[in-house]
Amino acid sequence: MSEPSIFKAWENFYVITGSSSAALTGLVFIVVTLSADLRRRLGARPTSEGTSIFSSPTVVHFCAAFFVSGVYSAPWRAPLYAGILIGVAGLCGVVYSISIGYRARKLANYNADRADWIWFIILPCLAYLTLCVAGFALQSFPPGASYQIAAATMLLILIGIHNAWDVVTYLATSSPEE
Repeated sequence: MSEPSIFKAWENFYVITGSSSAALTGLVFIVVTLSADLRRRLGARPTSEGTSIFSSPTVVHFCAAFFVSGVYSAPWRAPLYAGILIGVAGLCGVVYSISIGYRARKLANYNADRADWIWFIILPCLAYLTLCVAGFALQSFPPGASYQIAAATMLLILIGIHNAWDVVTYLATSSPEE
């Protein structure tokens, strides 16, 4: 496979994932805004640090998938610079996921359970680590790295969908005082 065709072969995949992640990001904004407005009208105090720790990463994961889709859809002549961008984004995502884990451990009013650790910290860290390694390997091993990048991108979208549902369910079922 010649280098320019690497990106061409993934064109439809990244149009779908990019569009989906952008639309899902917008939906998260709408839900958070409506939830905050409802809580304000009910006289509830602002949402806790825990809600921030568990909702903001969802937007970050969708935006990361959108970013990778944009990078992969750009008209690169060779995979080197695209791989560097994806690798650096993956590295930033690993650092971000670790910082979320650190913040989650410091929560006074909530102890994350096993599922929270898996979905909010471990799986995102794995996805971003895959992006990091595969991004930097894209120049040397284009076909294999491309599949790893695609898998990590899909994983980030699936994590985002799961976590958005988790946060929305929590907001919908918790009392305003919580």
